[in-house]
Amino acid sequence: MGGISNRMKEVKRRRHRKQKLVKMQSKVKKATTSEKLVMAEKLRKMTAGCEVLIGRMGLEDRKRG
Repeated sequence: MGGISNRMKEVKRRRHRKQKLVKMQSKVKKATTSEKLVMAEKLRKMTAGCEVLIGRMGLEDRKRG
């Protein structure tokens, strides 16, 4: 028996998500508009609080259509 507890799995996921966000924030400064749209989509898939992060990072996407 043994293994990793559910608590530790969640902690690991949070740490990894935080590292991804740091990398994404550094890339946002040089990103083009289309790249920003892709980043916004990735954030939406990655985390539940994505709209706050998208607003904070300046990735508000314009409606396509």
